[in-house]
Amino acid sequence: MDRRDCAEAVTEPILKVTDLKKHFPITKGVLKRKVGAVQAVDGLSFDVRPGETLGVVGESGCGKSTMGRLITRLLEPTGGKVEFQGQDITHMSAGALRPLRRDIQMIFQDPYGSLNPRHTIGGIVSTPFKLQGIEPEGGVKKEVQRLLELVGLSPEHFNRYPHEFSGGQRQRIGIARALALNPKLVVADEPVSALDVSIQAQVVNLLDDLQDELGLTYVIIAHDLSVIRHVSDRIAVMYLGKIVELADRSSLYESPKHPYTKALLSAVPVPDPSRRGGKSDRILLKGDVPSPISPPSGCRFHTRCWKATEICAKQDPPLIQLGQGHQVACHHPENAEDQQPQDTVLLVAPAKAAVPAPAKAPEVAAEVAVEVAEPAEAAGDSTGEKKP
Repeated sequence: MDRRDCAEAVTEPILKVTDLKKHFPITKGVLKRKVGAVQAVDGLSFDVRPGETLGVVGESGCGKSTMGRLITRLLEPTGGKVEFQGQDITHMSAGALRPLRRDIQMIFQDPYGSLNPRHTIGGIVSTPFKLQGIEPEGGVKKEVQRLLELVGLSPEHFNRYPHEFSGGQRQRIGIARALALNPKLVVADEPVSALDVSIQAQVVNLLDDLQDELGLTYVIIAHDLSVIRHVSDRIAVMYLGKIVELADRSSLYESPKHPYTKALLSAVPVPDPSRRGGKSDRILLKGDVPSPISPPSGCRFHTRCWKATEICAKQDPPLIQLGQGHQVACHHPENAEDQQPQDTVLLVAPAKAAVPAPAKAPEVAAEVAVEVAEPAEAAGDSTGEKKP
């Protein structure tokens, strides 16, 4: 049976997230008086079934990385609930979480910053065994060398240091460390975004092969739609701390229902010389992502949406199911029945939010697409983390 069939057959999710929130307080003055909060994650609800891969996409600053750290409990949630294998781990203490660390691991975005330059590769990959007090069969060194070989590195690299490896090799070391304790759930925070394009495919294929071999469950965070399409079974699209669309891979790419998802997909460059000079279907979103400190009222996308009406500015649309396994949070979805047909008055500013882009050569289109998928750094990451 294929792993995707297994995921469908098992109805009990391995991870269940309900109304998850994380607000970072903003303080002022000597007394550290709270004057506001960065609403990095604001009401996420989803589940992950055993053996499947859930992809999470969105622009920079939408809260993807914060969400990854919340479900692995590297951050304390402000509100909501996180359940792992039926057990509530939302506010579990560090001591109580220690045994669960074996089953929940994380692959970090930066292969340079996530490895201690003072430690050898053998020391880095063997750290989980020391922290958990586990003695592998045959000894720690033998097990570490097996893990290095598993991720495509030579066992002879045991005594080398991180600076002796390329970016792709360092990411493989991070993967080996995450797999040391045979976890059940692996959260990968943009595992290939810091790597050269020629190396990205190798690391993505490695993750796919390891999933089939070890029966892993993934939550993969990325902004590259082509990477997510290759590895994911289901995909969640995030915008400004909320999930706006959640669907299986084929449904999302063939029939996107949220205008934001449609804009993201239209920005993927198609390197086809025969389309040079033809009409482009790319949608250019006007303006930047609003600040998570004071998000817009109603639907958070209405300030940039070309379909926004008066109700969009007043009422936040719930995430409802508009097809089999296809959930959307939109009053006026694409490729589906209008949820508010009586509200036809378009907002003046957003009416011009989307305009057809002039056709460009493929290499130029790729450059523009990056600007749409990853907007100006002025918006910043909601966690305050430094992006490579």
